[in-house]
Amino acid sequence: MNIVIIGKSGQLASELSRELENSEHNVMYLGRDDVDITNSSDIEEKLSTLKADVLINASAYTAVDKAEEDTEACKAINTLAVKNLANFCKANSVFMVHVSTDYVFNGHKGSPYLTDDPIEPQGAYGKTKADGEKALIEILPEASCLIRTAWVYSSHGNNFVKTMLRLMAEKPQLGVIDDQIGTPTWAKGLAEACVSAAENKTAGVYHWTDEGVASWYDFALAIQELGIEKGLLDKSIPVLPIPSSQYPTPAKRPHYSVLDKQSAREAFATCKPTHWRKQLSAMLDELKA
Repeated sequence: MNIVIIGKSGQLASELSRELENSEHNVMYLGRDDVDITNSSDIEEKLSTLKADVLINASAYTAVDKAEEDTEACKAINTLAVKNLANFCKANSVFMVHVSTDYVFNGHKGSPYLTDDPIEPQGAYGKTKADGEKALIEILPEASCLIRTAWVYSSHGNNFVKTMLRLMAEKPQLGVIDDQIGTPTWAKGLAEACVSAAENKTAGVYHWTDEGVASWYDFALAIQELGIEKGLLDKSIPVLPIPSSQYPTPAKRPHYSVLDKQSAREAFATCKPTHWRKQLSAMLDELKA
C-alpha cells in the first residue's frame, strides 16, 4: 500500500522509518518543507498526487510549557492541521492514523485511564491535542485510528532520557519529581503499533505505552543505573525525589496518567507490549552503539 507519513524529523517518524524500511509498502515522508499542514489548499495540492491508502500523522507541537504562551502555533499544529488532514482523508478515502497524548486527561482518576474516560486537559498542549482528537473522530469516525501515548523517548531528538544522561554527567546531584505517575514509552514500540494500525486499518481509539508504571523519579533512577551499567555514565550522583510544588512549570501536568492498554493488546496483536525498564535498556544499548 501507499503510506504517507506526515513528519520527518521527530522521534516517531524516525522509528516509523526504521520499522517500514524493509516493508513491501511504498512509503513517503513529508516534512514542514514539503507541505504546510495548517493550510488545507496546500495539503490538497501536495497530497492528492501521492494516491495514499493510509496517512500516519507523526507531527505534533510537543513543547508543553512553551505552549502556554505560544498557543496559536500549538493550536495550528495540534488542532487545525489534524482537522485539515482528516478532511483530506475523508474526501480521498484515505485511512488516517493519528497519535495523541495522556495529557488530555486531568490526572485525578488514580487508576489507569480507559479509552472512553472523559477528557479534561489541564493546559494548552493537552487542550489542543484534545480538540484535534475531537475533529478526527467527528470527521473520520470509521476510517481513523487514534492512539494515545505517553512519556515518549528514543535515541533520536531531545527527550527525558537524553536530558537525564547529560545532567547526570554534568551535575553533582539532581532533584526529580516523584509525584507524577505514568509510563515511559520507547518510540520504537509506538511505531510498531502505528504500522499495525495502518496495515490492518484498525479503526477506533486505543492507548499504547510500554508496560508498567513509574514516577519521573523512578525513571531517572533507572536511567542512571542502566547508564552506568552500559558505560554511558562513569559515576553515580545523588538523585533526590522532589514534589511538583518544588519545581513549578508554566503548564500544569496530570499527576496520574497511566493508560489502560487492554483493547490495544487485542487490536495490535502482532505488537507485544514490553515493560518500560526492558525497553529503556534496549534503547540505551542502541544509544551506546
